Amino acid sequence: MSRHSAASGNPWALPAGSARPRRLRTTPAMRRLVAETRLHPAELILPMFVKEGLEAPVALKSMPGVEQHTLDSLVKAAREAVDAGVGGLMIFGVPEKHDEIGSGATDPDGILNVALRRLREELGDDTVLMSDLCLDEFTSHGHCGVLDEQGRVDNDATLQRYAEMAVAQAEAGVHVVGPSGMMDGQVAVIRRALDDAGYTDVGILAYAVKYASAAYGPFREAVESTLQGDRRTYQQDSANRTEALREVQLDLAEGADMVMVKPALPYLDIVRDVREVSDVPVAAYQISGEMAMIEAAAANGWIDRDAMVMEALTSIKRAGAQIILTYYATEIARRLQAG
Repeated sequence: MSRHSAASGNPWALPAGSARPRRLRTTPAMRRLVAETRLHPAELILPMFVKEGLEAPVALKSMPGVEQHTLDSLVKAAREAVDAGVGGLMIFGVPEKHDEIGSGATDPDGILNVALRRLREELGDDTVLMSDLCLDEFTSHGHCGVLDEQGRVDNDATLQRYAEMAVAQAEAGVHVVGPSGMMDGQVAVIRRALDDAGYTDVGILAYAVKYASAAYGPFREAVESTLQGDRRTYQQDSANRTEALREVQLDLAEGADMVMVKPALPYLDIVRDVREVSDVPVAAYQISGEMAMIEAAAANGWIDRDAMVMEALTSIKRAGAQIILTYYATEIARRLQAG
């Protein structure tokens, strides 16, 4: 007896010829075949922290599996990521000393620049080496720029420091700089500084849309932030959508090679908006708080951790991000490679 005949006595049975979308969900093989969105290891960027003066890596309590690295452990973990197929690395430096203008950011012997040189020497062009171009890790006040006499972030004085940082990082061997401070005009100033110094091939991943999010807390543990107050005078208001597109358009006009939305998951609508207006690759950063929420819920037995990680990353890709910064990069790359 056919299935249709068996169902004929059911008054609720669908008529013959009805649409049945479930046919494309019947088996894992079928679902794989028709999947519209696929993650690939080469699209993942691994953010990494290297701390000056460490003798051994230090695990971060709020970000299980993430560490503050020594120079040696940084190189080892970076090689593991590259061997897993991860597309790039974003390096953050944590110095021992801080001052008002973040001198360590431009010091050739500062921890970030030393780390970049080591990684470029070890990895060459096997990966895309990226660097955080911001002052907050290096300043005594924890802000992303230079302060004026009233204690406010001075946009244009900060641009000078960013230009100096860009050249220092280029000299250290970086492929792409990532200005994350949300200063007006930062992309144009950095592009000019790099070109004037002869580093025309060094790219800029513009943190074009960076919101003043409540989810940055674990990151501040990672970089041992000294911030007092908040960054709402330069990072974007979470209520605003049109403003984000204006920021993107400005960065594109100033010469950004890639643009990014940060955080990712709370702003998937913005990721989609940016994808529709950008003619350069769009990145999104699954930030520390996004990771911490997954890990905390999983630790309490409330969610399936591995499934949730894949679901979150797939949603970011589906929204339009071609590049995803995630602390899960190596783990997910290995999982994808294993099939």
